[in-house]
Amino acid sequence: MKTSSSNFLRILGIVLISTQNIAGQVYLDQIYSGVAHNFSLEGSLKLLNLAGKQPDYVQNIYTVAYNTLSVDPQNTFSDLAGNNEFVQLCQSNGMILTGGPMLGNITSDGVKIWVRTLYPARVEVQVAVENTHKIYGHVNSTKESDLTAVVDVSGLKPGIQYPYRIFIDGKPVNLDVETFFKTLPPENQPVKTNIVFGSCFHRVGLCNKRLAKQIETANPSAFLINGDIAVQDRKNNIAMHRADYLLRDFHPAWKKLVATIPVYTTWDDHDYFDDDLYNIPKGYTQKDKESVCKIFRTSWNNPPYGIKGDHGGVFFRTRIGPADVIMLDNRYFREHGNFLGDEQMKWLEEQLLDCKGPFIILSNGTMWSDYVSDGKDSWGVFDPEGREKIFNLIEKNKIGGVLLISGDRHGARGFKIPRPSGFNFYEFEPACLGGRVGPPAIRSDWKTQLFGISGEYAFGKFAFDTTLPDPEVTFSLINEFGIIFYEITLSRSQLTP
Repeated sequence: MKTSSSNFLRILGIVLISTQNIAGQVYLDQIYSGVAHNFSLEGSLKLLNLAGKQPDYVQNIYTVAYNTLSVDPQNTFSDLAGNNEFVQLCQSNGMILTGGPMLGNITSDGVKIWVRTLYPARVEVQVAVENTHKIYGHVNSTKESDLTAVVDVSGLKPGIQYPYRIFIDGKPVNLDVETFFKTLPPENQPVKTNIVFGSCFHRVGLCNKRLAKQIETANPSAFLINGDIAVQDRKNNIAMHRADYLLRDFHPAWKKLVATIPVYTTWDDHDYFDDDLYNIPKGYTQKDKESVCKIFRTSWNNPPYGIKGDHGGVFFRTRIGPADVIMLDNRYFREHGNFLGDEQMKWLEEQLLDCKGPFIILSNGTMWSDYVSDGKDSWGVFDPEGREKIFNLIEKNKIGGVLLISGDRHGARGFKIPRPSGFNFYEFEPACLGGRVGPPAIRSDWKTQLFGISGEYAFGKFAFDTTLPDPEVTFSLINEFGIIFYEITLSRSQLTP
């Protein structure tokens, strides 16, 4: 293990917290509570302009959309397509896409590309392949898909960068961002690969151009976001979920980022209903729960989910270079004392035993450890038996290379989770994509803590190197200015029980 000494780390952490909490509190008082917690049209427009004033036509389009959606909690993007003022404003300004393109589900021979169209349309993707162009699709965006279409691009060579263009009803779309993707290397080839991750954009972080630029500079194969991303506390008002997703897709920083970097997402409480809520919250219905799930699924570009249909939550497994990635859903099925629900737990056990890569990224929306806020909403406090079952499975079967990632508790922290066997799990929680100040970031009685910061826009990066006899992964915590707050290198053998 290569890392800073623990004494130096704790001193650094204390200095960072003392300075960043001051800046962070000003940020909260002047910006966050006044803008991101203002869920009205006014608050959304302030967020739209937070990183720089957007053109008047963009603000007018969003205003008409928000006002149309706010009429009825069940209003859809098809209702926007039926609004003549909205359609004419978009068409007169060349806006045929109201969302995307957003990359997802990258493989060694292709990628999936998500868009949302202004009205029901035929979507195609043109990819520059060697000395020619290849057309993929068409896929129709429909009322049933909430005017989204996902085009499957395949049959390409591994490790190659490909430019692409979007065609709507046979006509090319003029986009103000670069559009390209890079296929993954062959699955079992020794390689150096970066994967970035984090949580808690909370609407306000989506417009941060400096943060987006640093994520791009990290040259990642993928960006994992495990919760509290674009929708903020909209409960069962599905039309306002749509308004928040539309706001996401209007931010220039976000548009540029996801047109070239594949994104993988699961949710946490604020994307789901509201703070700390799960399953069917009191006062809501099964239909509400399924509607929230459906809008999440249509608004993201994830791999196939573990359970098909709108009643199946948002968990999945995929492979990104040297890492099997398992993103769990700790909201949809949760019951008291049962964090994942029986079916998802059974699925997880099967997936862990089936993983073939040298590393496994195991994602949870809230924390694996129990230190922060006395374990509020964490797995170990809510369902210690379930967590123990997973840890025992990994240890008993000597499943190697497991990296735990989490979110929810604003700020960024890392912990070792010691086991009676002497083995340590490692948890990384960069819940700082929105720069929020949360609970204490570091405490002297947290004896197994690796790092802690608060009031900083930052993200985590895993840099994998499988060219070594004992493959390694280096975790870095990087802020919006490229400053590395913390770094640690772990070998696969260290991560194997």
